[in-house]
Amino acid sequence: MLDVIEAPARPAAAVSPERYRQLAGRVRLLSWLSLGAMTVEGIVAILAGAVAGSIALVGFGLDSAVEGFASVIIIWRFTGSRMMSERAEQRAQKLVAIQFFILAPYVAVESVRALVGGAHADVSVVGMALAVWSLVTMPLLGVAKQRIAEEIGSAATKGEGRQNVLCAYLAGALLVGLAGNALVGAWWLDPVVGLVIAAVAVKEGREAWEGEGCCVGSPLDGFGGPGAACHDDCCD
Repeated sequence: MLDVIEAPARPAAAVSPERYRQLAGRVRLLSWLSLGAMTVEGIVAILAGAVAGSIALVGFGLDSAVEGFASVIIIWRFTGSRMMSERAEQRAQKLVAIQFFILAPYVAVESVRALVGGAHADVSVVGMALAVWSLVTMPLLGVAKQRIAEEIGSAATKGEGRQNVLCAYLAGALLVGLAGNALVGAWWLDPVVGLVIAAVAVKEGREAWEGEGCCVGSPLDGFGGPGAACHDDCCD
């Protein structure tokens, strides 16, 4: 007899509606913390980048703005009746992805212009300090969100957490570029880092749109019952 290969079943709900709401509240709190951090980070990076003429710093600041808006989306997603809405989850995932595609073209064009024109960015101590701060804080937020995302089955939340971790990687690249410029006059590192930011933004945007790297089941499918239904305009 031939063995019949069955398609893998979709993961069943691992948490109760009550536990889901509790964890969703934690996600919302973490997103508020991220929003505050990204607001400060974005403003400081853009101002410091404008003063120093650093496209990498400006690009990092714009990336912070993108991540801040992602936090707003997650706060929206887990507020009110949308908390139990599968449609809201899907919309949040797509909205988070779109932001990457908005960021990438600007940073790429400005980086190429800086390389072709030979624009030398000034030394930015503020920028280097900001990069170190992001290297320390962003992984903590990102890992916490991704752990909760695995339990509640939220690809949108996991995507936002991955953005925070990505921010730490970009902060490391930014620090290398700024330090290289300050220590050995490697001015070209700044726009090269800008191109790296743009390339990573495209990659992350594509993966977020397709749901890659967010292989978590949605426990919303297993809730059902009285009180679990959604009644907002995000529902099917």
